[in-house]
Amino acid sequence: MVEQTKPIELHYWPTPNGWKVSILLEELGVPYDLKLVNIGAGDQFKPEFLAIAPNNRMPAIVDPEGPGGQPISVFESGAILQYLARKFGRFYPTDERKRVAVDEWLFWQVGGLGPMAGQAHHFRQYAPEKIAYGIDRYTNEVNRLYGVMNKRLQDREFVADEYSIADMACVGWIVPHKNQGQDLDDFPNLKRWFETLNARPAVEKGLAVGKEERERLNLAQDKNAQSVLFGQRAR
Repeated sequence: MVEQTKPIELHYWPTPNGWKVSILLEELGVPYDLKLVNIGAGDQFKPEFLAIAPNNRMPAIVDPEGPGGQPISVFESGAILQYLARKFGRFYPTDERKRVAVDEWLFWQVGGLGPMAGQAHHFRQYAPEKIAYGIDRYTNEVNRLYGVMNKRLQDREFVADEYSIADMACVGWIVPHKNQGQDLDDFPNLKRWFETLNARPAVEKGLAVGKEERERLNLAQDKNAQSVLFGQRAR
């Protein structure tokens, strides 16, 4: 395994996307420096952050020991997971068939579970008006996706057979299942998988990173923070 002598900078806020990377770094056991990006205060729009994350979204990392020993920055959570797993040779198989399976479920999360669960959170918790169509649309879609994952896990321990970055990508989006209107008892295989991951010390540590700051923000009640997050346009 590659030895990391200088800490990786983790630009982060404790959300399901941020947790993906904090979990992987804890699993890898490599040194990292936490750089909190308070998304409710607008830290994601600061020039120094935009220089490494042009989509003004966290997480992002800066690895001072990138390819050829030169620093590299990486944004987008899925790309970060792939980069770190490749670099350190863990949680991302080298066998092409196994790697394809990991990629399938990683992109399933990035393109499906995450965005749909995020919309369910928005319409169920943050929308100033409770729009029944929006609530039903995204609650039902998350329910469908939970069903896909539950079926996938009926004959395997992890989503791509072996524990991988695909599991790390998904688990944070299951943490707030109640806010998505879901009952894990309806998905016994998914529930078993979720409990298995939560029993891992690195997952527990990764989910705890920045927890106090998240609780202080209390986005559900902070209208100014919601305006920063939900009122963005190109300019």
